[in-house]
Amino acid sequence: MAKDTKDSYLVGLIGSGIGPSLSPALHEREAARQGLRYLYRLIDIDTLGAPPEAVGDLVRYARDLGFDGLNITHPCKQLVIEHLDALAPQAEALGAVNTVVLEDGRAVGHNTDVTGFAASFARGLPDVPLERVVQLGAGGAGAAVAHAMLTLGAERVTVVDALGERAADLTGALNRHFGAGRAAAAAPDQLARLLGAADGVVHATPTGMAAHPGLPFAAELLHPGLWVAEVVYRPLETELLRTARAVGCAVLDGGGMAVFQAADAFRLFTGREPDSARMLADIAELAGDVESPVGKAV
Repeated sequence: MAKDTKDSYLVGLIGSGIGPSLSPALHEREAARQGLRYLYRLIDIDTLGAPPEAVGDLVRYARDLGFDGLNITHPCKQLVIEHLDALAPQAEALGAVNTVVLEDGRAVGHNTDVTGFAASFARGLPDVPLERVVQLGAGGAGAAVAHAMLTLGAERVTVVDALGERAADLTGALNRHFGAGRAAAAAPDQLARLLGAADGVVHATPTGMAAHPGLPFAAELLHPGLWVAEVVYRPLETELLRTARAVGCAVLDGGGMAVFQAADAFRLFTGREPDSARMLADIAELAGDVESPVGKAV
């Protein structure tokens, strides 16, 4: 049966500490508007007492139980790859998967984080300078965001990660894909110098999430000439964005990325076209921030 002729879908999210995720509500609300029965289940490895490496077993269980697809989040986006039957080109280039389509006994990995972040950034910060961009985080979300920034025309992205080898691996892959010199790796102790000369900073670590509150770097490193883009969307108003806005920075919350990547995943799971405008309104309401235009620089 073709995906777009079905009327019932079972999907899920695998990750750590995912209780606050808005993905179930985003998917289920859009499905209901399209007249679909759509169950979205959280598969939290913390609740299960399972290590991140158990993601392969969880994908197999979901396939055997008749799931149509899975979203994958921290810390499993890279670990899941070896357990899949095939990768879409973008997921293969990234070395990270956030969406797995389960069909005909096969598990195929995709990455909708790249397109999700790119769509959100183009919508929310359309005219900011992109000569020198600093990015915090080289994990699965970081890989997607760095690809998106270079695709959007950033001249140079400097990736900062506490794990130097991970930053070096990502920037090596970026330079092979986009051309030598487009990306560089740096240690956290270089942040003050880097941010002082940067046009903008993209934050792609879990810091600021409900389960990981706080700032990813010292507040005094922010300055009004810096734009700040966030990947975290729960809460929409992270401490980093609140501090940056007070300093006078143009800011982009993580809600737009969450919506556009979810819309792309919904399309992969169902073969149906989602309404991203309705989903943007959903996330603003669900996050309790109906006054703020999600994904807009304010």
